[in-house]
Amino acid sequence: MNVCPLPSTGDDRVLLGHGAGGRLSADLLTGHVLPALGSAADGPLEDAAPLPGDDTLVMTTDAFVVSPLFFPGGDIGILAVNGTVNDLAMRGARPLALTVALVIEEGLGLAELDAALVSLGKAAGEARVPVVAGDTKVVGRGHADRLFITTTGIGRRLPELSPSATRARPGDAVLLSGPIGAHGTAVLSVREDLGFATDITSDTRPLHRMVQALTPLGSHVHTLRDPTRGGLAAALNEIARDSRVCVRIEEPALPVPRQVAGACDLMGLDPLHVANEGCMVAFIAPDHADEALRLMRALPEGQDATRVGEVTDGPAGRVVLRTLVGAERLVDMPLGEQLPRIC
Repeated sequence: MNVCPLPSTGDDRVLLGHGAGGRLSADLLTGHVLPALGSAADGPLEDAAPLPGDDTLVMTTDAFVVSPLFFPGGDIGILAVNGTVNDLAMRGARPLALTVALVIEEGLGLAELDAALVSLGKAAGEARVPVVAGDTKVVGRGHADRLFITTTGIGRRLPELSPSATRARPGDAVLLSGPIGAHGTAVLSVREDLGFATDITSDTRPLHRMVQALTPLGSHVHTLRDPTRGGLAAALNEIARDSRVCVRIEEPALPVPRQVAGACDLMGLDPLHVANEGCMVAFIAPDHADEALRLMRALPEGQDATRVGEVTDGPAGRVVLRTLVGAERLVDMPLGEQLPRIC
C-alpha cells in the first residue's frame, strides 16, 4: 500500500499542523517532546494520567488557543473548563479542582477579558469544580493572539471504572453519545476570513456526569475518549493503534446533523475530522451495550447516544468505514486539523 509522505517543514520548523491533533502532532510528540522529557515514545497517549504513588488521583492539563475567542454556543472560557473536565472524565475520574493560567496580549479589551472569565467561572460552577489556583501574564502586542488559557485539572478515579485507550477488545460495541462536527463548524462560521455564516452552535459541555452514570457497568466500560482535535477519525485511530484492534463503523449510523453536513460539503471538510467538544465515544463489552445506551440517553448530554460500529479482529490499528452503498474504505488518521486553532 502506497502511503503519502508527510510534508517537509523545509527548514525544520514547527508547522501550525503540528498542534492540530493528527499525524503531525504525533510526530512532534514522539520525535521531540516525549524523548526530551524521558517518556516512552511508543506508549499510549491518554487524555489524563494517574499520579505516581496514588493511582486514585488523575491529572490533566490543556492549553486553549481558540480563534475567535467567542463563537456560537460558547467561548474560550467555557471551553477551558469543559475540555479539562472531560479529559479527566475520559479516564473515569470525577473532577475535584482546576487551576487556570492566563496569557493576555496587551491591548485586549477589558470587556472581552471579563466576558471570557465570567464564562469560565460560570462553567466551573455548573460543573461543580472549584478553581483553586492560577497565574496571569501579560505580553506585548504581537506576542500572543489576544488571550490564551491553560487549565490543569485533578480528579479522583471512580473505583468502578478504569477506561483506557489500550482496553478496547474485539466484539466491543462502539457508541457515540451525540452528534459530531458541531464545534468545528461553529467556530468556522465566525472566522472572518472564511466568509461563512450558519446557525450551527458548538456542542461544548461537561461529560463527567454521563461517565459517572456508566459506573454500574464497571469493567465492561473499556475505553472512553472525547473526539476533540482531529475529530472522531483521530480518536478512533488512536484507540485502534493503542489497543491493537480494528474498528469498523457504519456510515448510515453516524450522527452528523444536516446543517453540519451541509457546511462540511460547502467547505470541503470531512465531518469525521472536525473537532467536537461535547460528545464522547465509548467502547463497551457487547452484552452491555444496550444498557450503556440506556444510561447515556437518560441524561440531556447523552439523549442522542447511538451505536455506530464495533471492534473486530481485523488488521490491528485500522479504522474501516462501511459506506452507504456497502463499500468499505479506510479512515486514516488526519494529517492535521482541517481547521487550526479550534480549541
